[in-house]
Amino acid sequence: MLVQAAAPDPARTAERADAATLCPVCGSHRASPWHRHRDMVLCRCSDCALVFLDPPPAPAARTALYTDAYAGASTSYFAKRERKLKRSRARVGLMLRQLGRGADGLAFLDVGANGGFMAEAARQAGFTVTGIEPDPVSVAYARHNFPGIDFVHGFLEQIDLAAAAFDLAYCSEVIEHSGDCNRFVAALARALKPGGLLYLTTPDISHWRRPRDLLRWDAFCPPAHCLYFSPSNLTLLLARHGLTVSRRQFAWKPGIKLFAVKSTLGLDRS
Repeated sequence: MLVQAAAPDPARTAERADAATLCPVCGSHRASPWHRHRDMVLCRCSDCALVFLDPPPAPAARTALYTDAYAGASTSYFAKRERKLKRSRARVGLMLRQLGRGADGLAFLDVGANGGFMAEAARQAGFTVTGIEPDPVSVAYARHNFPGIDFVHGFLEQIDLAAAAFDLAYCSEVIEHSGDCNRFVAALARALKPGGLLYLTTPDISHWRRPRDLLRWDAFCPPAHCLYFSPSNLTLLLARHGLTVSRRQFAWKPGIKLFAVKSTLGLDRS
């Protein structure tokens, strides 16, 4: 998910910059300012190494970030529709192999559905699909081009999805946009059935190929990206919400690609 960045509220930044900061992943009080970018402060936890924007964008600013983020659905993914669909079909195949069965009768949740390309690839494979997307222009494009899918406008944390309704959830390059990672992952876990599978990708700030100069890293774009994970702290966050990492894929670019399984005990630690 790529969006145009807008600055957070300067008053909130000034108010929080020197205050003791709690790490949202491990709960440590040993998080402190690590990098300043324009009028924004990124903190780093000394215990789990999460890097996070503090404060995250206010609700109104966050909504503005995702309103017509792709110039009338004409840029980024929309400009290469067929390539995006082809890549999405390949990823659906990967997820089905990990799932170990066919898609018939299974429910698929696409979080950050963009123009509906992954959702359409999942529908073609046989899934019943729901897509969630905060950009209203992208939702309108998806509904027009892929009418066999239920596209819901909004943020995952704010949508009242049925509990334990989905067999597989796809969340690619989305979690880093969340202002509250615990609410976000709790919503993901709640939506999955016990034993359900999550496929998640996000930038990896600890990756050996990440540029030392953050400004040269294409994934460094606060406030659109509020959270910068490593494999270890992301695994910890998922585990807090009953999601156990079952497989990590190799990533040549500085990113994390993983599968996680929801506990059959139905734990909810949000």
